[in-house]
Amino acid sequence: MSERASATFELVFRAPEADVDELGHVSNVAVVRYVQDVARAHSEAVGLDLAAYQAAGVVFVVRRHELDYLRPIMGGDEVRATTWIAEYSGATARRVVTLDGASGQPLARAETRWALVSISSGRPRRVTPEIVERFARG
Repeated sequence: MSERASATFELVFRAPEADVDELGHVSNVAVVRYVQDVARAHSEAVGLDLAAYQAAGVVFVVRRHELDYLRPIMGGDEVRATTWIAEYSGATARRVVTLDGASGQPLARAETRWALVSISSGRPRRVTPEIVERFARG
């Protein structure tokens, strides 16, 4: 996918052996955690950590994950997680995450719809120009 409303962010890590399930590869739940972890790291890298969101009275929450498992991830594998926000629409941001192996082989691809909500009311809030700008600059 080439459309991007934000700068690209990358995080490289090793899949912990503790994430391996009874089938001998990293569990599906762990892969979902990797998707969330790289999204959080991207947000923190642009200066939007939990404290910044709390100060603004808003927070992003997941509305939908769509995840394609392309190849198994094994414990100890090096994984390159790449993420960007593909688009904003009202109170939502559509984020893409790709997980690739050390040699570049695709392991998984995810799209997540995040909704910006008011902390006090739990109601959706339009994504602000300040948030869009932070992610656009990277």
